[in-house]
Amino acid sequence: MTHRPNWLLFMGLAAAVVVADQATKALVTSALQPGESRPILGDLLRIVFSQNSGALFGLFKDNAVMFGLVSLGVIGLIVAYHGRAGGSTFMTVTLGLLLGGAIGNMLDRLRLGYVVDFVDGGIGTVRWYTFNVADAAISLAIVLLIVAAVRPSLVEPVGREATTPGTPRQAAPDGER
Repeated sequence: MTHRPNWLLFMGLAAAVVVADQATKALVTSALQPGESRPILGDLLRIVFSQNSGALFGLFKDNAVMFGLVSLGVIGLIVAYHGRAGGSTFMTVTLGLLLGGAIGNMLDRLRLGYVVDFVDGGIGTVRWYTFNVADAAISLAIVLLIVAAVRPSLVEPVGREATTPGTPRQAAPDGER
């Protein structure tokens, strides 16, 4: 029995991440000037309009076009891997989050030359890296991939029986195969 990937869930989740990412970035860029911030929970959580011309957490600054082009390749790999991952809902969700995050940040890089980041958390001068919805989706996908590495049974396609290595599968009743 072959297990087909759930393209509707995969693409729908990716689209939802892109829409949420781009909508929140549009809201921030229309309300704030670059570098301006607004407290949400005092100094603990702020909205800050940041222009990130680098990659993850601001590394490798001023390479937006190169990262945009690399993102196209990564997007192709994510879609291809989903096509081969079979019917695992866990992997469909994980890869949908990853795809949506990659597309959201790629759109910024190719359109603006930088990624709009805006969520800033921390205490006083001790701050976490400023991030956005796409970054959060990518980070969650990475956590889910780690979980899948620790618990491979989560990645089993829907309908496939998990067996312990060395244990024979039970035969299907007559007429079912």
